[in-house]
Amino acid sequence: MKTAIVTDSTAYISKEIRDAYNIHMIPLTVILGNEIYEEEINLKAEQFYEEVRLKDLPTTSQPPIGKFVELFEKLAADYDEVVCVHLSSGISGTYQGAVTAGTMVEGIKVYPFDSEVSCMVQGFFAIEGAKLVQEGKSAAEIIRILEELKTSSHAYFMVDDLSNLQRGGRLSSAQALIGSLLQVKPLLHFADKVIVPFEKIRTKKKAMKRMVELMAEATKGEQFQTVIIHGNRQKEAEEWKKELEMEFPNIEFTISYFGAVIGTHLGEGAMGMGWIRKRTS
Repeated sequence: MKTAIVTDSTAYISKEIRDAYNIHMIPLTVILGNEIYEEEINLKAEQFYEEVRLKDLPTTSQPPIGKFVELFEKLAADYDEVVCVHLSSGISGTYQGAVTAGTMVEGIKVYPFDSEVSCMVQGFFAIEGAKLVQEGKSAAEIIRILEELKTSSHAYFMVDDLSNLQRGGRLSSAQALIGSLLQVKPLLHFADKVIVPFEKIRTKKKAMKRMVELMAEATKGEQFQTVIIHGNRQKEAEEWKKELEMEFPNIEFTISYFGAVIGTHLGEGAMGMGWIRKRTS
């Protein structure tokens, strides 16, 4: 059996890594001004943050079912089955799109996986899936292992400006107003597949420190991989990574970013951290 790995653009896996692991990517859509973009294909994060300062808040949408069907039919020429790793079904219909499209194609069996998170933590699952393909695992085995890894994964993020969450309908006006008045930097996380407040923290520095505390508590000396995620704050992310590598030598740190779709809701300046246990067998 030949198994393909598919993920969507919100995993923010670089093209170099996707090519190295033979990961296929389906983009979400961003409507910015009068232009329609496919995230990570003709709208990179840097361009997004530049343009969004000058235009109204973009809108985003999941890939059309037809895009999934087209990709699966193409993969059917070379593969028997496909594992699709997608952002949380609680914040997007992308996962359900893969489920539906999987019933519409012949010649290939589709195994959708709900990461229940997004960004590079979702990317970790896709990369692990690709490594498991290289090890000769079947799609069913890959799904089972990814579900086990899911129990060790978590992600937290801090929003620097609440207005995007409020304008995008992810936070009520009253919550946004109170947060702005109190200068609160809410720490958010995924719970039951949706984004919910975790703690209200007064400053960005304290919010970032709290994320580190939560990571230290979750990893407890075990072998983990952790990603620092930033909203157009590359230098800040690099400095944070250096500090953390000194403090946590047992953890492998990488840097990723909030691209256009997730950046639409979190806004520039957001910082996040996510982790997953390293697979030992």
